Amino acid sequence: MTNATKNVVSGKPKSTGGVLRAPLGSTGPTDVSTALDTAFKAAGYVGEDGLTKSVGRSTEKVKAWGGDVVKITQTEHSVTLAWGFIEVLNETVLKAIHGDDRVTVTPATTTAGTLTEVEVTGDELPASMYVFEIKDGDAKIRIFAPNAHLTEQGDTTYSDADVIAYPVTYEALPDESGVKLYEWSDDGVKAIA
Repeated sequence: MTNATKNVVSGKPKSTGGVLRAPLGSTGPTDVSTALDTAFKAAGYVGEDGLTKSVGRSTEKVKAWGGDVVKITQTEHSVTLAWGFIEVLNETVLKAIHGDDRVTVTPATTTAGTLTEVEVTGDELPASMYVFEIKDGDAKIRIFAPNAHLTEQGDTTYSDADVIAYPVTYEALPDESGVKLYEWSDDGVKAIA
């Protein structure tokens, strides 16, 4: 097989939104293009660094008498996803980092805009499902984390030099099938009839 530029894809989000969140137990996607369940809500813009996927594996070498390595066992495996939410007034974003029950939104009226109250607590947050939509020309990639837990929320800086952002890291835990992350792609190159 030769090199093919059609296989080179940038990680741009779909114009309709690159990060979508749903409660754990919602109906997740099973391919790259089927419409998502209505439980998935757009989490708006993400910072310019985009999405970072990290796969960690720890191993241990088993040695025989004499020092030869005779087996390598895996002692740990993890998949983390990190990004920065920058739509800090987005209800889906606020619920993702504070919990659904800790965010109250009052619709706009003729005297005030949409009002939001956030209660910052030490409560453990429930797992969520996340879908990440990536599109470059006709090529598309869909990443699905069926059981994602917030493990880290970075510092939030309020300054006139930059937009407010909520940097987050999620760990993808296995679903009922033992899968931590699903990734589907379509190169967008259709067969000639």
